[in-house]
Amino acid sequence: MNIQVEVSKLNHWILNENHIKKEFLFSTFPEAIAFIVRVSDDAMRLNHHPEIYNVYNKVTISLSTHDVGGLSELDFALAKLIDLQFVQ
Repeated sequence: MNIQVEVSKLNHWILNENHIKKEFLFSTFPEAIAFIVRVSDDAMRLNHHPEIYNVYNKVTISLSTHDVGGLSELDFALAKLIDLQFVQ
């Protein structure tokens, strides 16, 4: 897997050392939390759990696969599903 190619296929995800990261902004805190809940459903289906950080209307998600010490296909699959959940 070519990580640079996979990152280029994503919508505004940033490669940061051994993980990919993206920030999502919402109008309200409840919208941000609803997004996190939707993301959790996808994460559970893939059995791949992201690092999620929330402050009021901002959600930052970081993806990596600890078992491989970096990025795997699961990270890119989950990133694509997360982008589908981001409805403004």
